[in-house]
Amino acid sequence: MKKFLLVLFFLLFSVRIFAQQFSLYNTGTLYDSFENPSQRAFIPDTSKMYASNFLIPNFNANLFLSGDAQATLKNRAFLNKYNNTALQIGKGKYNRVNENVNAYLIMLKMFSSLSGDEEMGFSWQMKSDGKGALTDESIAALNGTQSFTSGQNYTDIFNSNYYYQTYHQISFTYREKFNKQVAFGVKISALLGISYQKLNINGSQATFDKTGDSAVVALRGKYYSGYIPGKFIVRDYLPNLRSPGAAISMGATYRTEDNFILQGNIKDLGFIHWSSRSSYYNFNSSASIYGLTTPQREDSIYNKISKIVHTNQVTGSFTSPIDGRAEFSVSKSFWIDDNHMFKYSPTAVVSKELFYPGFIGALVNPFKYEKYSLTLTTTYDDLKIFNLGAQFMMQTPNWEFFIGSDKLTHSMALAGDQLNKKSADINQNGSYTGADFFIGFSLKLGPVIEHPMNASSIPMGEKGFLGRLLSRWFKTKD
Repeated sequence: MKKFLLVLFFLLFSVRIFAQQFSLYNTGTLYDSFENPSQRAFIPDTSKMYASNFLIPNFNANLFLSGDAQATLKNRAFLNKYNNTALQIGKGKYNRVNENVNAYLIMLKMFSSLSGDEEMGFSWQMKSDGKGALTDESIAALNGTQSFTSGQNYTDIFNSNYYYQTYHQISFTYREKFNKQVAFGVKISALLGISYQKLNINGSQATFDKTGDSAVVALRGKYYSGYIPGKFIVRDYLPNLRSPGAAISMGATYRTEDNFILQGNIKDLGFIHWSSRSSYYNFNSSASIYGLTTPQREDSIYNKISKIVHTNQVTGSFTSPIDGRAEFSVSKSFWIDDNHMFKYSPTAVVSKELFYPGFIGALVNPFKYEKYSLTLTTTYDDLKIFNLGAQFMMQTPNWEFFIGSDKLTHSMALAGDQLNKKSADINQNGSYTGADFFIGFSLKLGPVIEHPMNASSIPMGEKGFLGRLLSRWFKTKD
């Protein structure tokens, strides 16, 4: 695929919905305990003391694209051609894009003490986040002059924007249960930036010449690029200290007297300070692009736009936030049968991005029978998009495996388009085009955590580190 299309598809056919998969809320999985720091991963008297994913990545990925360009880009991806019939020229229409990838490469956690019911853990993630808005005209131009009137002067039709960043997140987590009702957790992270791009075109003009198979394009705006020595290669994904950062997540869980579980989290509140050898560009330039009906037009467009964007360079560091969120959930469990074999534990979740306007609500409906559970999840976001998801999980106190999708119907539809390559299906524009997939595994080893009444050494009710600290601050008695 052409270079320009590779860039475009990384932006558009990207991975979203917030790093947290809602289907895993309140599941007690190792993944859940790292994403929501106040959640426990161990059950005294039942679980073993050490938990890990044993280098098997716990991964979630989601594809998302809304707007008129869905059919155009699906045609280009699956049928190697363009269909611009749904694109509206000169109407100010945008295609919304969002991006996030979250892959836990290493997860290691231990139950450190029955005194205060403490858990500590270490994790290594690779993450990316991004957002963007691309005009219909920006997509239509990839097919040359076909959608445009020759000789007409178009203004502001390419005023698009996006940002994209990838980074490592290496974290330490600590959770403590203060009493039967309250638990608190914190996740402190070191961030190591991999790559960063931010483009904001706030002024544009274009004139197309069908006879000359060309166009004159002028762009004005700003472009930021994190420093990478030379061309980007696989080695650049390895951790390095060129662009450091830090983040913190905090969460608290409260169990009411009637067994409702209230949980609040501030997640990934942090920033990356990109290398002083990074660059930003205040561009305001124009270029003539030729050969817009030739097979090489995508390369021609990419090369000329890149030349415009990389003008008026300034070298220096800058700071970018990562995709932090505030979340709140309410949950309660119900036994469906008298023998306590079938359990239903609905959870309502609201999630708000801290630095952007994104908002989403979810209703998670897990049905559990012994070690098997099936979860149905519905979500609705600020783009007025409704999703239906499903998850299958096998879980015992000492191992777990889960697999699912928070966009089940759209995932199946996109997979069908790719496999069947039917033009009638590919040419349809729905509320959005996308897919979602997540999978994970963990195992617990070591001695079984013994309750004080059964333990060979019996703790005398001591508090954990945070409990002792709070007692000291507020002068409470032990």
